[in-house]
Amino acid sequence: MFPDLTRDDVFRLETRRLWLRWARQADAQALVRLAGEKAVAGMTARIPHPLDPPTVDKFILASRQANADGRALIMAITPRRHPTQAIGIVSIEPDAESGSAHLGYWLGTPHWGQGLATEAARAMIDAFFAYTEGSELTSSARVVNPASRRVLEKCGFASVGSGLQAFPARGGVFPVDRFRLDRRAWDSLKTWHAAGLVFERHDRPECRAGA
Repeated sequence: MFPDLTRDDVFRLETRRLWLRWARQADAQALVRLAGEKAVAGMTARIPHPLDPPTVDKFILASRQANADGRALIMAITPRRHPTQAIGIVSIEPDAESGSAHLGYWLGTPHWGQGLATEAARAMIDAFFAYTEGSELTSSARVVNPASRRVLEKCGFASVGSGLQAFPARGGVFPVDRFRLDRRAWDSLKTWHAAGLVFERHDRPECRAGA
């Protein structure tokens, strides 16, 4: 799905307030603490609660392998002023059911309400349409999660109805609102200013990732 540019662990996306980079083993403790909160995990399909360190270790390794293979782009969200501090995850991966490219994200509760999830999502959306030949992105949000729906709407996604979706980590299926953003709509929204997006590669000594 993604080109060689994104398959190197020195790749990152920069926005006005954030760096998005590959997850590192050094992020594990922060990810356990933030993603393990019930308020976060409970809105996701794949994050168990409680969340243990071995599960996060496996996620980090799997995310790095998916990035290296070009099958997905899974990035740690970090404050631009503190790029070693992971505060969430944003990803574009093939949907398990349809195979279409699917946007997912979560952000630790101390960082809610600041527009950071929208900023991170916009950066990933731009990367997807700029660097791949994909024609559309899909996403979804639990019907009890209006904040996530607002993120998608602010990113230009259009609602395509509701339905049931499997949430393996929750042990069942739950009602979700489904969303779609196609390349034509993205083209009309490229005047985004909030993200201040810059795509860069940096020399390996500056941004080396730990395994």
